[in-house]
Amino acid sequence: MFRFFENLVDPYCDYPQTDRPPTRLWPFLWDYAQPFKRIFVWATLLSCLTAFVEIGLIWVMGWVVDVLSGDPAQVWADHGTTLILLALFILFIRPALQMLDVLVLNNGIMPNFGTLIRWRSHAHVLRQSVGWFENDFAGRISNRIMQTPPAAGEVVFQVFDAVSFSMAYVIGALVLLGDSDPRLMVPLALWLGLYALLMRWTIHRVGPASKDASDARSLVTGRVVDAYTNIHSVKMFAHHDRELAYAKEAIETTRETFQREMRLYTIMDVSLVVLNGLLIVGVVGWAVALWMQGSATAGAVAAATALTLRLNSMTGWIMWALTTLFRQLGVVAEGMETIAQPIALTDAPGAKPLQLTEGKIEVQDLSHHYGRGAGGLDRISLTIRPGEKVGLVGRSGAGKSTLVKLLLRFYDAEGGTIRIDGQDISHVTQDSLRLNIGMVQQDSSLLHRSVRDNILYGRPDATEEQMIAAAKQAQAHDFILDLQDPSGLTGYDAHVGERGVKLSGGQRQRVTLARVILKDAPILILDEATSALDSEVEAAIQDTLYGMMEGKTVIAIAHRLSTIARMDRILVIEDGHIVEDGTHDALLAGGGLYASFWARQSGGFLDLDTEEEAAE
Repeated sequence: MFRFFENLVDPYCDYPQTDRPPTRLWPFLWDYAQPFKRIFVWATLLSCLTAFVEIGLIWVMGWVVDVLSGDPAQVWADHGTTLILLALFILFIRPALQMLDVLVLNNGIMPNFGTLIRWRSHAHVLRQSVGWFENDFAGRISNRIMQTPPAAGEVVFQVFDAVSFSMAYVIGALVLLGDSDPRLMVPLALWLGLYALLMRWTIHRVGPASKDASDARSLVTGRVVDAYTNIHSVKMFAHHDRELAYAKEAIETTRETFQREMRLYTIMDVSLVVLNGLLIVGVVGWAVALWMQGSATAGAVAAATALTLRLNSMTGWIMWALTTLFRQLGVVAEGMETIAQPIALTDAPGAKPLQLTEGKIEVQDLSHHYGRGAGGLDRISLTIRPGEKVGLVGRSGAGKSTLVKLLLRFYDAEGGTIRIDGQDISHVTQDSLRLNIGMVQQDSSLLHRSVRDNILYGRPDATEEQMIAAAKQAQAHDFILDLQDPSGLTGYDAHVGERGVKLSGGQRQRVTLARVILKDAPILILDEATSALDSEVEAAIQDTLYGMMEGKTVIAIAHRLSTIARMDRILVIEDGHIVEDGTHDALLAGGGLYASFWARQSGGFLDLDTEEEAAE
């Protein structure tokens, strides 16, 4: 039975992806609610039916009071069958309706609605560009992905469990009192007006207050996760107190916003007690007065009293449900600041997969300044022939990494074009572009998964033998066999910790190399590929790297100039321009910038500080 209702909606069903999701609250929720439209109709009908049954029971109890005023034997003779049917309805039909209502809401909607939002939100955020992620805290992004779905689920729950039920209940209450005596509707109607004003006052303030509180919580999460992610720096610089103070500022802001939110609830609760007192005195007092005048029966008084006491107990729940509804809407609105952001870097309309035949790279008038008008690259042009190995040299900030990021299309160039085998990379799909490029980065961070998972990330369909062969080529197999994580997993099954922190820098670099070796892409980018390796391991891997390069088009960034001296060509980049282009020997003979870098090397590394001092 449970499984039937749980499977009414598939949260992972296919849906039309959009680069620009709705940015207004209700259209945003309605867009996610499309697979639930039919089940929402059933939830509304069942909620209203349940409310009408509750009102009917109160009316029936009033009728029973009036009936019991006669002779017991005659009462049983006249109404015995009705009373038995009433008992059967209460024992069987009413629980069945209630069960259907909660099954649809609790099992059909609640588990699936939040899951659908979390799944689609994560899918949308993963499509964002690298630059988008660089502009925000990872902790804040993940916090919004995690807190928005349950908040949206709570909104749906309150709509069907409280709002539709309470509206149906109030309508039924007016009808019941009007049937007893239309004058009893007057105090209830007046109370409803005052209650509506209180709700309007509260709701108008709760939404913004809740959004502020949610913003503050996300800020705390972002700062705390930032400290944990960079715990080595925190410990190394002994900045425990500084990080505490940095977090305390955000925590105190959270406390202040929460205090303002709770003041609203205190005002609401006190006002509600006063209003409910007016309700009880107004409706029950008037009913008693009508009874004393002979205008109402004892059953009518009993029904009015039961209804009023029921409304008295419900009003706090309804008010809390409505404020919860709008508080959670505030959380959703805060989450939308991340989830509803449009995808800025998209595949061009009609983009086709990259058809890589040779690996020729052509760069023409390429410019990118990160929107600042300076830095980055400025109108550079170059051609890298198929299978050519090119080294990039230059000071930090000269534009080397920018060129690589543009080649991978992590950003769209502000000017110029990059073509691979004659195809403009802005007109091919991003996935096909990156599948054809292998890259070993200087920052060799790994996924918090097993060594096997990290290596197979390069080619998930590779066999165990192919994976181990790649690890051996990267000089990683032996140390991997000796690994053991805190859970007792060993070897290739051992987990490496967040960003690979449980491995040394050299070990991480070798696992990264194994991953790229396994990928075996026709274009290879090496960004300080051996920077974390000691001299002995680097010497062993150098031959592996040059073996990897065979038959591939290669771009290698290096400060250790000896690692690129054997390249076919070396490009020297300065202030976003290519200022020298030639072989190692030709550039040394030219006596230019590369020759000065080589002359000032210390231990095989490009001594940028010395060079910059000399330039000054």
